[in-house]
Amino acid sequence: DVPPVPPRPAAAVLGVPDWETECPLERLRTAIWVYDIDQCRILWANPPALRLWRAGSLAELAARDLARDMSPAVARRLRQYQEDFIRLDASFTELWTLYPRGEPRSLQVSFRGLRLTDGRMAMLCETLDDFAAGAETLRSVEALVHTSVMIALYAADGQILYRNPAARAALPACGTSFGDRFVDAGQHAAFCALVEREGEGRAVARMRTARGARWHEVTLRRCHDPATGQPAWLVSEVDVSELKEAERKADFLASHDVLTGLPNRASLHPAFARLRQGGGVALMFIDLDGFKHVNDAFGHPVGDRLLVEVARRLRGLLRAEDEVLRLGGDEFLLLLRRHGQPGEVESVAERLREALSLPIETAGQRLQVTPSIGISLCPEHGTDVDELAKRADLALYEAKAAGRDGWCYFAAEMDRRARERHALEAELRAALQREEFELYYQPRLCVRSGRLRGAEALLRWNHPRLGRITPDRFIGLCEETGLIIPLGRWVLAAAARQQRAWAARGLDLSVSVNISPRQFRDPDFLPGITRLVRETGCDPRRLELEITESTLMGDDSATLELLTALRAQGFRLSIDDFGTGYSNLAYLQRYPVDSLKIDRSFLAGLESERPIAALVVAMGRLLKVTLVAEGVETQAQLDWLRAQGCEEYQGFLCSPPLPAAAMAALLQAELRTLGATPGLLRRQAS
Repeated sequence: DVPPVPPRPAAAVLGVPDWETECPLERLRTAIWVYDIDQCRILWANPPALRLWRAGSLAELAARDLARDMSPAVARRLRQYQEDFIRLDASFTELWTLYPRGEPRSLQVSFRGLRLTDGRMAMLCETLDDFAAGAETLRSVEALVHTSVMIALYAADGQILYRNPAARAALPACGTSFGDRFVDAGQHAAFCALVEREGEGRAVARMRTARGARWHEVTLRRCHDPATGQPAWLVSEVDVSELKEAERKADFLASHDVLTGLPNRASLHPAFARLRQGGGVALMFIDLDGFKHVNDAFGHPVGDRLLVEVARRLRGLLRAEDEVLRLGGDEFLLLLRRHGQPGEVESVAERLREALSLPIETAGQRLQVTPSIGISLCPEHGTDVDELAKRADLALYEAKAAGRDGWCYFAAEMDRRARERHALEAELRAALQREEFELYYQPRLCVRSGRLRGAEALLRWNHPRLGRITPDRFIGLCEETGLIIPLGRWVLAAAARQQRAWAARGLDLSVSVNISPRQFRDPDFLPGITRLVRETGCDPRRLELEITESTLMGDDSATLELLTALRAQGFRLSIDDFGTGYSNLAYLQRYPVDSLKIDRSFLAGLESERPIAALVVAMGRLLKVTLVAEGVETQAQLDWLRAQGCEEYQGFLCSPPLPAAAMAALLQAELRTLGATPGLLRRQAS
């Protein structure tokens, strides 16, 4: 506790010579007192101040702890203002609510810093108004004093007349002119002109404050100074800097890609409009060849780092006037201003191809992707940016079809092919509903004995107008559109029913089915195939699932879990197109596979690439699984496979794909060859 301070003469407190008579301040009608901020006590007070504080004498008032007679907010502000008094040597006016002896009094108080004779800082306080505070008045004053809204009254010339505590706390070091506080002087002039016309106005402006330039929502209204009746401005301000920053971030996120920082599709129209003003524009649609493998083999974090590096390279290649957008995934769109120079677009496309084909080192991995680029030109190929982007995408599709790692201009013929693909997609959806699909079966034979070991189910589409369509015409489109999921389910179900029907006739043969990458990654794949076995009653040991090597190069833990679950249910597992993917034995040897199918391309090039084909066979034998060769068409190829130790083969040398009835006839013939012993074919296949 601080001991009571004895009352002191005014001369001793104020540092003025002793007067022969009483201090003139004591004769004033307004309440004046000297307040010690540190000790929260009054050092001296004139008679009106004693009456205000409900004190019988100066000694009684000086001994009182005034913390009980003022709100905590007022006490805190007094401490905050102490440094301002020392630094600014200025006078301030505020509305206070005090509680002398518990009775609320609303006061307009003027106060300024005062250096005492002992060097300490105090405040000289004077009441300007003492309101007979009714309940409503008290509430109004309390709201004005404690609100976080900055409220000020300015004279017509912009000089400050009054500021509430929130305004003073936010703006203590600013000049008094309202106009000087606008960062943008032009905005201040326009704002005042609006208020002159309308009487009031509201704007969000950058305002100078003690914390630097801040965004404030400013409301300005013409009024009159209640003390003088002169014209004045009533200003209220709310700091909306955090809101503006949130809006800025939201706008950025809406128009930019979070990963790379590049503009996104939402920026396409404004970017095109800006470039179009300068003349011709070229749009380049870029897709990264091999990016999916990076994601599958090394995970999405590595793929993300690759995309960031690609974005950096793209920005480095473009001029300041050009624009690059990330549309999503591994797709980028470049907008280039054309200057009419021959070959300028081709030159940029070739530089892009070279730059993006260079290896990328990240996360301890040396990654390689290549770009496929589709190009459309404005105005040659149109003036609507959405149409131009679509046509650049069509050209990209052609660049990929031509072998990838290259660029291609849009041509009108591409529109026709795109319409055909769209029509084909619609017909595929209808074909699923009308059950226009059929399975053919290609026999799989033992290399040494020529005996039948199984058959691969191959899809055919019996189009009512175009006739029988082979999968190379529509499987790619099914993969792109997602139709491969329902189509894959249909193939599995048809193969399972056929295997069960053959088994019921004693023709118990294993059937292999191709599983697409999207189908394999479908969350419903395992539950769906489990339901299928239960519903059809087929033997899962007679269903062999063929999965491409590249499909297995993804998340090895998830892949291993899925393969193990399938194997536990009895399904046989085969890696299809072995040798065309990444042939990572460290990956493959972990997986519970039963056979490898050597891709037909190795046998087709056997004469010129025999050592490579032999190497692929040797790698397969290291895994100690059954080796099956696809696409065997000549006796020489079969002889070579026999010499290499390959166990099974299929191809036109033995039989083309057969409809189910013809395959059943072949099975019957095989049974007769084996002596028509029931179940013998099953033992042969095993």
